[in-house]
Amino acid sequence: MHISPIKRRVTRKIRVGSVYVGGDAPISVQTMTNTDTCDVAATVAQIQRCVLAGADIVRVSVPSMEAAEAFGLIRQQVQVPLVADIHFDHRIALAVAEKGADCLRINPGNIGSDDKVREVVACARDKGLSIRIGVNAGSLEKDLQKKYGEPTGEALLESAMRHIDILDRLDFQEFKVSVKASNVFLTLDAYRLLSAQIEQPLHLGVTEAGVFRSGTVKSAIALGGLLLDGIGDTIRISLAAEPEDEVKVGFDILKALGIRSNGINFIACPSCSRQEFDVIRVMNALEARLEDVRIPMDVSVIGCKVNGPGEAKEADIGVVGASPNSLVYRNGEKSHLIATDKLVDEIEAMVRAKVAAEEEKQAKIIVKG
Repeated sequence: MHISPIKRRVTRKIRVGSVYVGGDAPISVQTMTNTDTCDVAATVAQIQRCVLAGADIVRVSVPSMEAAEAFGLIRQQVQVPLVADIHFDHRIALAVAEKGADCLRINPGNIGSDDKVREVVACARDKGLSIRIGVNAGSLEKDLQKKYGEPTGEALLESAMRHIDILDRLDFQEFKVSVKASNVFLTLDAYRLLSAQIEQPLHLGVTEAGVFRSGTVKSAIALGGLLLDGIGDTIRISLAAEPEDEVKVGFDILKALGIRSNGINFIACPSCSRQEFDVIRVMNALEARLEDVRIPMDVSVIGCKVNGPGEAKEADIGVVGASPNSLVYRNGEKSHLIATDKLVDEIEAMVRAKVAAEEEKQAKIIVKG
């Protein structure tokens, strides 16, 4: 895999449970459950699916004290860092802090009196928790709506700085910030403005991005642009889809930029009349079968010999389509022929063998260490 030339903005490193965010830490991928938090079994099952997809952090909505009780039971059953999503009620923040939250998503300016804010911040400090300030274009303060007339990058920045100033006055610096909008250009503008103002890590996202396909496109454009600028320390893809799909899209964006990978980078042709096999069928089958692979590798599957050799030479495993046998490349070198009608089974076997070899290599390193 080619190394990304992107130079990241230097930010303060904070901690969300066992995961570091900012500084030199890898850009983390997170998601949010969409189950009823009080349905502990369903929420735990969903979190576990997200973890299998590679999620570094999972956010759970806690809208009531009953949900806070359920959050405590959920915390006991999962290992991944959990962010408790809270609005307005400082008592819920205090409750989930006691029940094992790793981060509080709560805006200091929205939880009431100064005493309430101090109490939440003191609790976070005592428990070693971080805070996420989350500004959203759809819920800007009324005075900012009146001042700016409509959501703008400057409006989102001003809202964020109000909350940040509160934490600054309390000398609490363990926080990250998001300034989300559903509009790509507004998202880009807001984050670029904010990145020039603070040293804290930024949580990137296009809020309410939409359904799977269109939401993925919007998120890829906005987050891709910011990440190319070196902006962003953790990301969440907000889709009207399953949370585990958000995780997969998040990693696909990072993978495409050469920033981070938790699995296979497939290179496949769009298929045309030159193809010697059904590329679409093969790729759909491979993606489904190899979804569990977390070892980064490039696998090229090209349906003909026009572009096939060039792509195969750059991949860990490459296939150049022909009939009745296709040519396999390993690590840029010609390797052997395989029956074209057995491509899915053969490619899966090669990938599994490479994974096993890499895992054995890593195990030996750990033992020696």
